[in-house]
Amino acid sequence: MPTDLLWSGVTGVLAWVEGPVTTATAGGTLDSLVAHLVAAVVFSLVGIAVLFGAFMVLGRLVPFSIRNEIEHDQNVALAIIMASIILGISLIIAAAILG
Repeated sequence: MPTDLLWSGVTGVLAWVEGPVTTATAGGTLDSLVAHLVAAVVFSLVGIAVLFGAFMVLGRLVPFSIRNEIEHDQNVALAIIMASIILGISLIIAAAILG
């Protein structure tokens, strides 16, 4: 019974969203909205996985422990460099996803 109530709430919200979406996309349907949302979620997960993989590769390439340097030795310069590397990789992933 609670799942029926939840599903009716979800379909009600989607039906409420369908009106503005169809007028904004000039003939788009609720299916296209769902397809776009699924694609956004999939691309987000792939982007996060690539970012995590790049961070792990970077951690293996340096001859010291990044975590130890930042946490215990308070190496602010390394923290800033790592943050800029993460932002740079994130921008590359975002550009690749947007096409």
